[in-house]
Amino acid sequence: MGPVDLYRLLPSQPTDERLLVGLDTHDDAGVMRLRDDLALVSTVDLITPVADDPYLFGQIAAANSLSDVYAMGGEAVGALNICCFPETGPAPEALARILEGGLDRLQEAGALLLGGHTVRDPELKYGLAVSGLVHPERVVRNHTVREGDLLVLTKALGTGLLLTAHKKGLVDDACYLGTLTRMAQLNRRASRAMLAAGVHAATDVTGFGLLGHLWEMVSPGGHGVELHLPSLPLYEGAQLAAEQLGVSGPMRRNLALPGEYFQLPVDLPMFWTALLADPQTSGGLLLAIAPERCGELLQRLQDAGEAACLIGEIRGTRSSSEFMS
Repeated sequence: MGPVDLYRLLPSQPTDERLLVGLDTHDDAGVMRLRDDLALVSTVDLITPVADDPYLFGQIAAANSLSDVYAMGGEAVGALNICCFPETGPAPEALARILEGGLDRLQEAGALLLGGHTVRDPELKYGLAVSGLVHPERVVRNHTVREGDLLVLTKALGTGLLLTAHKKGLVDDACYLGTLTRMAQLNRRASRAMLAAGVHAATDVTGFGLLGHLWEMVSPGGHGVELHLPSLPLYEGAQLAAEQLGVSGPMRRNLALPGEYFQLPVDLPMFWTALLADPQTSGGLLLAIAPERCGELLQRLQDAGEAACLIGEIRGTRSSSEFMS
């Protein structure tokens, strides 16, 4: 049996004026109006281990879950642990460290741990169901880009490739640990900077890779994009990992729809294709902003201690898309 499209299985839901953001545009989180000046942001995510250190894994999993709220312009206020723990496997002390890591990131976010749920599962997984708050008029969507907007990315690319390469002994521990440390960092400060600068659209770059999430941003409006590949921020060792590992099965799945929409150049080096489609964990925010405010955004991000790069521009039509290497 092949992959199941869960969107096709969902029953239709009556229209409700309280629902501000639902499933229709594949946004990062759902948003529900509570009152005229307050809305609830709701999301859930969990991942398999990406770090040998259980505490660091817990930090990364929590940062990954919280990121969806930040991409919508919200502030996290509460969360529930979701624990899929094997009946036999990691020692209880290791599982406790995972939960400590998650709590550490929640406390940094200013959110409360409200409880959680544990399921026996042969494969270890951990994450959070997160609730956040946002003013209804300050919700940031993923598809509301405008022609001429500039694209800014706040974290480097290559997490999936580097994690795989490290398992195979292709990259050293320094590259690996440097990447994990950045993955554990919250997107909270970047979110506040984007709100202050007035971005038009935003998403966080996670499992669908940069190209997949970019497709979600531009395809609803039929926009094109100019992407300057040499400007893409890469983790140390990511290009080497891409050159050695090539395009994997998950990357090919990520390329399916965006590839048809963007029509990648036939002479695009293979390593760029791998990096564009690489599934990210706890990736950065991809932001679309008017050119006249891009400098302000970059300065605000810098002042907040966030690395950020200008990587491209929104075009008027998909036929004008370009990927310059």
